[in-house]
Amino acid sequence: MKKLFYGILIAVNCIFLIPATTFSEKKEVKVMVKNIHYLGHDTFKITGEKVIFTDPFKIKKKDSADIILITHEHYDHCSPEDVKKIQGPNTVIVTTGDCAKKISGNIKIVRPGDKINVSGIEIEAVPAYNTNKQFHTKDKGWVGYIFTANGQRIYIAGDTDYIPEMKTFKNIDIALLPVSGTYVMTAEEAVQAAITINPRIAIPMHYGSIVGDINDAKRFREGLKGKIEVVILNEE
Repeated sequence: MKKLFYGILIAVNCIFLIPATTFSEKKEVKVMVKNIHYLGHDTFKITGEKVIFTDPFKIKKKDSADIILITHEHYDHCSPEDVKKIQGPNTVIVTTGDCAKKISGNIKIVRPGDKINVSGIEIEAVPAYNTNKQFHTKDKGWVGYIFTANGQRIYIAGDTDYIPEMKTFKNIDIALLPVSGTYVMTAEEAVQAAITINPRIAIPMHYGSIVGDINDAKRFREGLKGKIEVVILNEE
C-alpha cells in the first residue's frame, strides 16, 4: 500500500513538473527573440542598445538605423533605395567592397575574418559562399556576420551553403539561416548547418520573396525537432 502511495505521488509530481519546465523554456525563448523583427527575405530589424538592420530589402516605411549590415552586392541584399529609407546622418554601414561602390555614407568595408567594433557592437565578418552552385563563389569574399546585441551572439549567415567554416562558429545564441534552396542552403542542408553551429535558437530566413516559402521554414523546424529550438517569426 505504501509503495502504491509513493508511486502515485511521484507520478503526480512529474505531471506538474513537466509543464512548469516547458513554460520556463518557452518564456526564455520569447525573451531572446523579442527584439528580433523579421521583415522578409534576409532583412531583420534588431532593436535594443542599437538599432541594427541586416540586408535591407523592400523596406515598407522609413525608419532609422544605427548600424546596417550588408552581406554582399546582389540587388536583394545591397539595395541603395532601401538603404536610404533607414539611413540617417550617423548610420554606419558595414559591407563588402563591391556593395560599398553602390552606396554612400559612413561605410566600413570588411572581408571574411575581419573584426570591428561599431558604436560598442562587436562585429565579425565570416565567410558565406556556395559549395555546389555558382551564384556566390568563395573568391567574391562575401560575408555573413557574427555580432553581439542585447547580450546575445547573433549569426546571420548571408547567402551561403553549409560550409566547413561553420564548425568554427562558437557560442552562438541565435542563428539566422537561409532555408529556401536554389541560391542558398535547402531546409535539409540548413538543418545540418544548425546542428554544426549548435545555437540556442535557430531562425529561418531567405524565403517568401525571391524563392521559397513558409513550407521551407517548417521543414527546417521539423528537421531540428528535439535538437535545437526553432522560431519561425511572423508565422500565422
